[in-house]
Amino acid sequence: MSGTSSPEAVKKLLENMQGDLRGLSLECRKKFPPVKEAAESGIIKVKTIAARNTDILAALKENSSEVVQPFLMGCGTKEPKITQLCLAAIQRLMSHEVVSEAAAGNIINMLWQLMENSLEELKLLQTVLVLLTTNTVVHDEALSKAIVLCFRLHFTKDNITNNTAAATVRQVVTVVFERVVAEDERYKDTIEQPAAVQGNSNRRSVSTLKPCAKDAYMLFQDLCQLVNADAPYWLVGMTEMTRTFGLELLESVLNDFPQVFLQHQEFSFLLKERVCPLVIKLFSPNIKFRQGSSTSSSPAPVEKPYFPICMRLLRVVSVLIKQFYSLLVTECEIFLSLLVKFLDADKPQWLRAVAVESIHRLCVQPQLLRSFCQSYDMKQHSTKVFRDIVNALGSFIQSLFLVPSTGNTSVTPNQTGSNASGSTGSAQTNPGVLGMGGGATVLPAFEYRGTWIPILNVTVQGSAKATYLEMLDKVEPPTIPEGYAMSVAFHCLLDLVRGITTMIEGELGEAETVNQTTTETTSLPAQASERQDLQSVSDQSDKELVNRAVWEEMVNACWCGLLAALSLLLDASTDEAATENILKAELTMAALCGRLGLVTSRDAFITAICKGSLPPHYALTVLNSTTAALSSKSYSIQGQNVQMISPSSESHQQVVAVGQPLALQPQGTVMLTSKNIQCMRTLLNLAHCHGAVLGTSWQLVLATLQHLVWILGLKPGVGGALKPGRAVEGPSTVLTTAVMTDLPVISNILSRLFESSQYLDDVSLHHLINALCSLSLEAMDMAYGNNKEPSLFAVAKLLETGLVNMHRIEILWRPLTGHLLEKVCQHPNSRMREWGAEALTSLIKAGLTFSHDPPLLQNQRLQLLLLNPLKELSNISHPDIRIKQLECVLQILQSQGDSLGPGWPLVLGVMGAIRSDQGESLIRTAFQCLQLVVTDFLPTMPCTCLQIVVEVAGSFGLHNQELNISLTSIGLLWNISDYFFQRGEIIEKELNKEEAVLQKQAEEKGVLLNRPFHPAPPFDCLWLCLYAKLGELCVDPRPAVRKSAGQTLFSTIGAHGTLLQHSTWHTVIWKVLFHLLDRVRESSTTADKEKIESGGGNILIHHSRDTAEKQWAETWVLTLAGVARIFNTRRYLLQPLGDFSQAWDVLLDHIQSAALSKNNEVSLAALKSFQEILQIVSPVRDSEKPDTPPAINVSVPVVVGTTTATSLGRSFMRTDSIGERMGRYNGSELPVVTDEIEDLNLWWAAWNSWYRIGSESTKPPINFDKLTFIPSQPFLTALIQIFPALYQHIKTGFSMDDLQKLGVILHGAVSVPISSDASPFILPSYTEAVLTSLQEAVLTALDVLQKAICVGSENMQIMYPAIFDQLLAFVEFSCKPPQYGQLETKHIANAKYNQAEWVALNYVPFAERSLEVVVDLYQKTACHKAVVNEKVLQNIIKTLRIPLSLKYSCPSESTWKLAVSSLLKVLSIGLPVARQHASSGKFDSMWPELANTFEDFLFTKSTPPDNLSIQEFQKNESIDVEVVQLISTEILPYANFIPKEFVGQIMTMLNKGSIHSQSSSFTEAEIDIRMREEFSKVCFETLLQFSFSNKVTTPQEGYISRMALSVLLKRSQDVLHRYIEDERLSGKCPLPRQQVTEIIFVLKAVSTLIDSLKKTQPENVDANTWAQVIALYPTLVECITCSSSEVCSALKEALVPFKDFMHPPASKVQNGES
Repeated sequence: MSGTSSPEAVKKLLENMQGDLRGLSLECRKKFPPVKEAAESGIIKVKTIAARNTDILAALKENSSEVVQPFLMGCGTKEPKITQLCLAAIQRLMSHEVVSEAAAGNIINMLWQLMENSLEELKLLQTVLVLLTTNTVVHDEALSKAIVLCFRLHFTKDNITNNTAAATVRQVVTVVFERVVAEDERYKDTIEQPAAVQGNSNRRSVSTLKPCAKDAYMLFQDLCQLVNADAPYWLVGMTEMTRTFGLELLESVLNDFPQVFLQHQEFSFLLKERVCPLVIKLFSPNIKFRQGSSTSSSPAPVEKPYFPICMRLLRVVSVLIKQFYSLLVTECEIFLSLLVKFLDADKPQWLRAVAVESIHRLCVQPQLLRSFCQSYDMKQHSTKVFRDIVNALGSFIQSLFLVPSTGNTSVTPNQTGSNASGSTGSAQTNPGVLGMGGGATVLPAFEYRGTWIPILNVTVQGSAKATYLEMLDKVEPPTIPEGYAMSVAFHCLLDLVRGITTMIEGELGEAETVNQTTTETTSLPAQASERQDLQSVSDQSDKELVNRAVWEEMVNACWCGLLAALSLLLDASTDEAATENILKAELTMAALCGRLGLVTSRDAFITAICKGSLPPHYALTVLNSTTAALSSKSYSIQGQNVQMISPSSESHQQVVAVGQPLALQPQGTVMLTSKNIQCMRTLLNLAHCHGAVLGTSWQLVLATLQHLVWILGLKPGVGGALKPGRAVEGPSTVLTTAVMTDLPVISNILSRLFESSQYLDDVSLHHLINALCSLSLEAMDMAYGNNKEPSLFAVAKLLETGLVNMHRIEILWRPLTGHLLEKVCQHPNSRMREWGAEALTSLIKAGLTFSHDPPLLQNQRLQLLLLNPLKELSNISHPDIRIKQLECVLQILQSQGDSLGPGWPLVLGVMGAIRSDQGESLIRTAFQCLQLVVTDFLPTMPCTCLQIVVEVAGSFGLHNQELNISLTSIGLLWNISDYFFQRGEIIEKELNKEEAVLQKQAEEKGVLLNRPFHPAPPFDCLWLCLYAKLGELCVDPRPAVRKSAGQTLFSTIGAHGTLLQHSTWHTVIWKVLFHLLDRVRESSTTADKEKIESGGGNILIHHSRDTAEKQWAETWVLTLAGVARIFNTRRYLLQPLGDFSQAWDVLLDHIQSAALSKNNEVSLAALKSFQEILQIVSPVRDSEKPDTPPAINVSVPVVVGTTTATSLGRSFMRTDSIGERMGRYNGSELPVVTDEIEDLNLWWAAWNSWYRIGSESTKPPINFDKLTFIPSQPFLTALIQIFPALYQHIKTGFSMDDLQKLGVILHGAVSVPISSDASPFILPSYTEAVLTSLQEAVLTALDVLQKAICVGSENMQIMYPAIFDQLLAFVEFSCKPPQYGQLETKHIANAKYNQAEWVALNYVPFAERSLEVVVDLYQKTACHKAVVNEKVLQNIIKTLRIPLSLKYSCPSESTWKLAVSSLLKVLSIGLPVARQHASSGKFDSMWPELANTFEDFLFTKSTPPDNLSIQEFQKNESIDVEVVQLISTEILPYANFIPKEFVGQIMTMLNKGSIHSQSSSFTEAEIDIRMREEFSKVCFETLLQFSFSNKVTTPQEGYISRMALSVLLKRSQDVLHRYIEDERLSGKCPLPRQQVTEIIFVLKAVSTLIDSLKKTQPENVDANTWAQVIALYPTLVECITCSSSEVCSALKEALVPFKDFMHPPASKVQNGES
């Protein structure tokens, strides 16, 4: 007001008024003088008021009737110009509020006249509006008159007026009601009187209303009357009225001023009593009308629905429901039911359209919907309005797709959609569809079974902007564009879902926050206000229960209808945005149901999304079963069935991917459309954002995702994330570029989905895991029995879920790993298995690396829990699984090895669980792990695990897949032993501590502590385990492993054995070493003799190893040598053990059995071991025992390696032999002998073994064949070489019997032949006279003995003869090689090198050496009693007689020569001894033997070889001469002491030698005798000397010699005569050579004889003899004529001596006397 009441405004008003009045008076000056006068007096009046009053405006108002009067008169002129001027002036006055009520009444009356005269209609309306809007002076009757005036103008013919009037009416009605609002505002502080109870149509009730309200009441009441076509009560003067306009006015009032109706009971009463019945009445034609029904069907004609009214009615209903629902619950129920009815298919299209628009208006008001639900659906015996609305929308949408065929009175949507057949053509003619070949639509649309409905952009989301409800100007029903109703219905659904879910979720969220706060308050300590708090909490929870009931009812009421409609739309949608909206709606509903715990509905929505994701008719059991349950229910909407329409298969979607269905027998391919992909993304979204409420429907979701992932060909990669990969089988998956760009996104979302599982609560997480497990089981069932690519989705996702939930891994570890272990990893399909293992191992690795709280090191239980599945994998036999398992172990070791702690046994167990039959790669990987453990982790693991490490390493040695691994594992055992050695103290401490704990536990339980090698301390047990393992490896089937293990075992015991407790050695010896020896012996003796062709691959095997037997032989050798070495080097430790002697016996037994094995290598090695243990010196006392055994104990004898050419002939005795070693201990160092007797026993045990070995091995077999085993030379050599060392220890008790035994062995050994292939190495070429090592050894043995006897006691010397016997036996070999059983031996020259023949040795050198020994020995011992008594000399002679008699027939010429020289040496010593003992008769039998020997030698029967040279012959002759000289010097001079027979024999012999052959035949045999001139000469001389010696004691002797001479002379005479005659007869022919020789010989003999006779003392020569000599002379002379020069020279020699006979003749007396 300030604008109009300021002084300036007032001043201006006064000027304007005066101006107006002046203008009026001017205009009316001529025609209307009264008006002019009135105007002029008006001017004066105004001036007067202005001059007199301070408050000019008030004064003006008081006098307004007068002031206005001129203007009213002006209007009365009906002159347009004047009227306009007046109306303008009146308006000015009104706007300055200077018009009183009376004046206003006058003005209105004046306006009414103008109206009736149809003047200035627009100005009138303007004036009325100003009048009513400025203030409230116009009311009651005046007001009603003004309103009627406007209504009257509204119905004029002029369009502009009409419209302006309509607008004015609207504004006026609004003003009236605004006055009520303002009035209420003014009076709101005064207390209202309770209104009297109203009668039904009691008009007087208005008396209680204030003025403005009264006006409004009257106006509203009349509007209802008018619409109902009744007379108005208050608006008097109304001539006509339209329903449409009335309804519009009613609607605007109701819409704009709901508070008036709600605050005033009178108005509420109007609503109930007037408006609602009116609406229902007006609706009736719409309700009754059925489109397409023929008139004849009903007797009375039915009023057709009228669009303008119907539409306005619906608008009114919308307002009523929206604003006054609380007042009109019952009426609204009717309205809503009507709305639902209007959607029926038999109503006109426009009606259905506006009905849908109305429903849309409701759908955007969730609180309203909530009220419906509470007021109707939740009450018994009430219409389920909310449910009906939703279902109606659903069936409305269905009905749009099922176009009815004409003629039917009503069409029920039919599930099969057969009615659609009528409209199949429509798709082709439709402007919105391109040719279907393109498969794409221009417009967004729904399409279902040929019905194509475009989607129009009708409204903005969340607001119900109607199109047809706003068509207030249309009278005829508009044509509804195709798709409009569908689009609105579609938006209804979307807004409904959005509204409900937003509202409920908001309230749920509030409830949850309140709950949290209240639970927090209640948990506070008790307070005074506690009761109140609790009270409020319970109120709160009651309220929440009520709320929850409402929410659940709302969802339950709407979900079926929604789902039916949305599924159908989803199936029909061809537009991405529409699809997105539908999916979003389904998603939000699913999530809401999930939050409210409504499982059925949740699963139904999820199923719908799932089905949308998969191709049509895709066989997926989970989904089908769910839908079956749903489709069996059908929902009734007022008798009309809503059925679940099954999705149509004809899709006009763009196909974006083609792939294999995931099924047992995939039939062809399936296609995914872009819509499927969209659904899939929704599904992912659902799972991602609402995982916590999915519960059991995870199964649905995951099953679907699995199938989609499969069809799209996504394959799991590292960590379980799915990546696009090729399909493995079938036609490759075809993906369009569109989907290719989507795939990474999808796989990303998939991963994020499972990542978000970390935010799920434990229960939801378990649901997820269970779902994945059952999904995985299905995939596994499908993959059974074929090796097709399985679906790995579930496994991959189990992995992903596990990985992101590491922080609470305990709660899901068992179900997760249990499933993977028991099901997946054991599956026959390799790909499935592989992934199971991949998942499991990844989880384990992740679990171990995750930083848990508390850390794993402090949470051993968790660590074992995590590692346990790794161990469980060992129960699965599939190699691929085991490879994964081992790779995992390797990685764990590399990353976590230092912190495994209590997990070690599990990890080691995994490596140890690998079996030989599990393939090379597996073993190799496991072994890699083990190597890593041994090289890096031994120090970090608990010592109790070391034994497991040993076991595992040992088990790898036994694997026969890969030799290198076995060998390396033996190396590892060596490293382990080294580690034990270095950290011995620490390990021992820790083990002892552990042992104490275990012992205590065992005692508490009352059981014995059970562990291997128990009584031994734990550290020793560790060693024993190691030894036992190596022991097992020593009998492995593979030679290389055995060798390596053997070497390692003995090295370990050798290097680290000192750490063991003394008592433990007992176990080592018996349980480890002897046990091993037994097994090796057993295996060796039973080994196969078949030849092995090659050692695998192209490795050639040396012939010395080409049978299993030979390979085992090597092992036996190694083992025996090792054990022997330990016995040797650790003797000082072993001897104090109680049963050392038993052990010694066992060892000897092993050596013996090895030595007697039919294998040269083994037997030889046994002897080396034997040698080794014999080289032990007595142990040092404990007090002096050094830390390490003394040097002599450690030094290992030089052991000959394999029997190769270089070593065969070598002596086995070390240079450092026992004798020498003993010699080193001089004086102070002499070893202290602890227990002589025990020692002796040991040595005698050794001797007995040696004897058994010797006697067994040298005894010839009974019969021979190719395979007969004959011991080798090196073996025999070694055997014999052992004796001297052994003898040193037993010599004190060595008896004659033992000597006998020894002799047998020596003899046997020497007799053994050599195989032809070894002969080149052993035998020198035959011509060289060399001894073999064996022969040398034999002689050495005898030499040792002989030396020992020499220094020994008297009673030992009786052994001399035995030694002589032995040696003489060897001497005989020179002529008679020994026989070895029945074996035929060949001479070396005839043996073929490479054939299995046996070659006799050349025994000559040996025999000769033996002979030399005999001679030496005899020279030393000739006078020994035993030697004399035992006729040793006779034996020597007897033996020598053999070669001597053979002479040239001896195998070697040297033999008889040596024999002669030996005989001479022996006799030179022996004969004096013999003479000495002549009287005792001890030598009686020797003489004849000797005589025979001389005889056999000097007159041998063997002929010299033809090639004997003169020099040789002369040499040999000189030997004969030596013998004769011996006779002449040593025998004949002592004839007195010599038996006569012997002398006689000698004489005869000499005679024979001097008288050449008397046989008349000249045989070759005698030539050489005759050639021995020198010999004959000596014989002669000796004979003569002997014959004519003056020492002749008996006539007999003289007679012998004389007799011999005469025979000789007589023979010479004969020969000469015969020669002379033959010479004569032969004439010129020379005589035969023999005869010439003979004659020469005779001539020489004669000369010799004469010489001899001359030398003899004359008294010894008989005269008769002389006579006979001289008698030869004439004969000799006769020979002079012979022609042979040789004979002549001989003759000269013979004749010359005769000169001595040329004496002058002496006196006969003399002669006679003599």
